Amino acid sequence: MNVRATSVFSRLLVGGLMIGTVAFAAALSDAQDRAALVNPLIGTANGGNVFPGATMPFGMVQFSPEATPVNAKRMIAAPGGYEFRADKIRGFSLTNVEGWGCAGGSGDVPLMPVTEAIGPSPSSDFRHNYAAGFTHTDEKAEPGSYRVTLANGVEVSLAAATRMGVATFRFPEGKPARLLVRTSDSEVGSTAAESRVDAASGTITGSVTSGNFCGYLGTEDRRPYYTLHFVARFDRPMTETGAWTDEKVTPGATAATGGTGFGPKGFPEAGHGSGVWAGFGTGGEVRVRIGISYVSEANARANLDAESIAGVRYEEVSARARAAWNKRLNQIEIEGGTDEQRTVFTTALYHSLMTPTTYSDANGEYTGMDAKVHRVGSGQAVQYANFSGWDVYRSQFQLLTWLDPKQGSDVAQSLYNQSEQDGGRWDRWTHLGGATHVMNGDPAAAAVADILAFGGRQFDVKAALASLVRAADVPTKEDLSHDGCPVECVGQRPGLDQWLKLHYIPVGAPAWGPAADTLEDVSAEFGISALAGHLGDEAVRSRFAERAQYWKNIWNPKAAPDGGYFMNRNADGSWPLVQDDDDKAAKAFTPATEDGFVEGSAAQYVWMVPFNVAGLFEQMGGRDKAVARLDRFFYDEKGAPAVTKSGPLHAELDNEPSIETPWLYDFAGQPWKTQQLVRQVLNTIWKNEPKGVPGNDDLGEMSSWDVFASMGLYPEIPGRAEFVLASPLFSKVTVHRAGGDVRIVAKAAGTDHPYVHGFKVNGKSSSKTWLPESFALKGGTLEFDLGDAPDKTWGVKKGDEPPSFGAQ
Repeated sequence: MNVRATSVFSRLLVGGLMIGTVAFAAALSDAQDRAALVNPLIGTANGGNVFPGATMPFGMVQFSPEATPVNAKRMIAAPGGYEFRADKIRGFSLTNVEGWGCAGGSGDVPLMPVTEAIGPSPSSDFRHNYAAGFTHTDEKAEPGSYRVTLANGVEVSLAAATRMGVATFRFPEGKPARLLVRTSDSEVGSTAAESRVDAASGTITGSVTSGNFCGYLGTEDRRPYYTLHFVARFDRPMTETGAWTDEKVTPGATAATGGTGFGPKGFPEAGHGSGVWAGFGTGGEVRVRIGISYVSEANARANLDAESIAGVRYEEVSARARAAWNKRLNQIEIEGGTDEQRTVFTTALYHSLMTPTTYSDANGEYTGMDAKVHRVGSGQAVQYANFSGWDVYRSQFQLLTWLDPKQGSDVAQSLYNQSEQDGGRWDRWTHLGGATHVMNGDPAAAAVADILAFGGRQFDVKAALASLVRAADVPTKEDLSHDGCPVECVGQRPGLDQWLKLHYIPVGAPAWGPAADTLEDVSAEFGISALAGHLGDEAVRSRFAERAQYWKNIWNPKAAPDGGYFMNRNADGSWPLVQDDDDKAAKAFTPATEDGFVEGSAAQYVWMVPFNVAGLFEQMGGRDKAVARLDRFFYDEKGAPAVTKSGPLHAELDNEPSIETPWLYDFAGQPWKTQQLVRQVLNTIWKNEPKGVPGNDDLGEMSSWDVFASMGLYPEIPGRAEFVLASPLFSKVTVHRAGGDVRIVAKAAGTDHPYVHGFKVNGKSSSKTWLPESFALKGGTLEFDLGDAPDKTWGVKKGDEPPSFGAQ
């Protein structure tokens, strides 16, 4: 923890409110304003799907623009509500999710300032009606705040606290000042909505019921599973009210009800929905404070009161948010590097610390997966929501917990609470109060083990382990069901009965891709083993360590001329022909096939045994053959890097199945290749521009990869806290942690100096290409001697490689 940043934050608090921006700027004179290095527009193109609006670290509110579609055939601009190429905004919503890959819920209750008369119903075309143009030159996004001047002349300023947001709408002189509250218009629709205007008190209240995450892909998730309540208080008298339901517009009305529906294809159809508007005369400022809750309107009001008082301004709330972000961003201080590298790194850290989001209210209440109201238990500060398990178990949970073990503990407790409320199922992708089942495998075990390994110990650890073991040993009716498959299989362990019998997921079992599900499931088994090992439960540790080796059962050593590959396998043990989506004719296996795999090919999944790399290399015929295959994987026939969008035979470092692969050279005794490759990726596909995140950021997972890679470290092994090494991008990195700071020093660091020539751990020379778990927990000092040419003598001896975990 950065003591100076904390003290600044404390001094800025006056009776629960922030003092003005002048005092804020002065106070920052003795602390680093790291928020100034963040560019929230990084990742708003190229499928990054991040949002640029105002939010707090792990905040409940994300006050952000909802843009009109870039593609006329689509209902939304992008998951996240915003796309850099968009040129119109249809409202400013109160909620969103960072970097997700599917269109889904959230984007709730867009507010839209208009300077025209309300004629046609906003619901006749919620994508375009009353939208206003904007340009990026009139836009400013910063941590905790967002500003834009719309083409209709309205200047919009947004800021966020944890459970409430504030907005200032500055209307042009002489122009009508009206605000639409598009209550029904969540990003992919709603099943119910209600709005009420109380002009006497200057308040608009209401709720929207939505969900529908990935609902356009199948019917399983085309359903509601959360209700957002809101209370909006205005500081200027209302001179006009109105409402609409579907196509009917009623000037003077003060209430409306009705959702958009989700439509037969998972998107709302035109002509449905409801909302209200308020008029405030002409010109001037309209300021509003909005509290939200997923429990009740009373809780939304209490959240608003807990975080603001009447008269609090945008400037004060944005200053408080900036101080909160500086406190978190200053946990990792950097020196050296270029301006672009510092911005990319700090923005990646920013994106890594947005999710999961606060879900419990100021009074501790939250709506559980069972649709009942619960309260956080003693020892738990916050119930969190929004877990993309398939993504974040790989490095984002590790980073979150490393920086704040108590918060990591609360995240683990949140996951356990969800499972208890959902009948013991640890769903792989949960959105607010809904189990969406999206993606494949069973990431919960590795995720919880990650948190424990990195120091998060303040949760019901033994109960969580027992629950995970039970889920891995006892098939449920959902595990046996094909409902939702392939993308949204309803079981925690789809095909578990076959797994227990055959020790792999066969063709025909519930699965997205049987081979990929098998590989994800062995990481889950290892996660349980690692969790049990950290708790001293030897019986469970050894039993699941053995089960983690089931990956060998889908290894076909004669799959292709260049060697063995993981393949789909029939229940009778035979190897089937492959049948890809773009070619329905069954044919012989090729490494380029995606048959049996999820968002990747056989060539990309061949490396997916991160806990037993030595065992995998042995299956490949030894280190030399494994290195030759790695070389072909990362470089094309001409020797040029092939790290993204180079075809199914090469790495795709814009997506999770490939992101651990650059570190594999460490295990093969050629660490200089890891050093070069990681730096190549950082230099080329992570940039300070809207396309600067290579693909979906996936709730901060990809950004956490960039943070770790830039420090020269990576938590390769799921459920454990060993770091494998590359080399730091910066001359000095200091990670402030309650359990002990980490100092990384590399005086010769630079863009073209990735190669390690010497290495010290706490002053002692080391040739090992990894760090033990004790270092992550206790901290210490790392010193790298770097150069611009590879040193092929460092880290190459037997025993220098990171550990691998077999059945023992």
